[in-house]
Amino acid sequence: MTAFAFPFPVLVADIGGTNVRFAMQGAADQPLSAHVHRKTWDYPGLAEAIESAISEFSARPASVIACGAGPVVGRTLKLTNAPWLIDGPEVAGKLGLGRGLLLNDFEAQALSLPTIPQGWAPGIGPLPYSQRGTQVILGPGTGLGVAALTELSGRHTPIASEACHIGFGPATDEEWAIWPHLERAHGRITTESVISGPGLARVHRARLTVEGLTPSQADTPEIVAAALANREGEEAKSLRLFWRIVGRLAGDIAVAFVALGGVTLAGGVLPRIVEFLDEGEFRRAFEDKAPIGFMTKIPTRLVTHSDTVLVGMAAIAARPASYGIDFDARSWV
Repeated sequence: MTAFAFPFPVLVADIGGTNVRFAMQGAADQPLSAHVHRKTWDYPGLAEAIESAISEFSARPASVIACGAGPVVGRTLKLTNAPWLIDGPEVAGKLGLGRGLLLNDFEAQALSLPTIPQGWAPGIGPLPYSQRGTQVILGPGTGLGVAALTELSGRHTPIASEACHIGFGPATDEEWAIWPHLERAHGRITTESVISGPGLARVHRARLTVEGLTPSQADTPEIVAAALANREGEEAKSLRLFWRIVGRLAGDIAVAFVALGGVTLAGGVLPRIVEFLDEGEFRRAFEDKAPIGFMTKIPTRLVTHSDTVLVGMAAIAARPASYGIDFDARSWV
């Protein structure tokens, strides 16, 4: 087992294309502080955002564990939906850190799976969540994140993924009708261009076009607000369709990873539209993967608490030997 350790206090940071959330852990056996929120686009980079957030904590961090919405290459990460290029050693030098670690956001979400309290992730469907076997987590926000978690030699080991950029096609008659009208992103229809905050708006506009209605220019928050105001309106119908498409993709990802340990949904979009989830329809879309026979045995759940990834990164700081991460190669200092 590795003797790698993070000096405390440790600052944990969840960096998205729109928002950054921070929390501080004073020692391995202490709870996380209340989190501090910043807007990604208000700062030129991570070091500046951290300096701004530190003023709201009682101490400067000795270490930072940060996750961001983009691929990690070595010790750097370029946010997919924001202009930040995060260079870990550069951040450490600017802040005088003793140690740092940079994770893909859904790699970090996967590592958080063992630490999610049961009440923070209610089940979708009747199967209890067991965590025995490979698990998958995926979720739409500004973009779409996908990752898996397995256990090797007693250590939780993440499998990062850029499955958000694979091509995505229609399956049902309803989807075949709207697919020609979906706006493309970067010239393609991908899982992220359909299943994300912007993707929900694309699905709504395409569905209205098929119905012979004037396509709405409303953004996702406006669509959600309208659906909540009128549960039988066009916006509500689009949200129900969106959930069915999410269920289908979740099943596809479960097949790809043979995720017998379960599938967890997260992200910024789904908890806001949970009232439009039909669990039976979701499970039917999830399980319809002939000839695969194990889909009915895979549990599904939805994370409804926003702090899970921060708690998960704090657990890495407290017990690094429990995680299959190449700390020597990936740590900043």
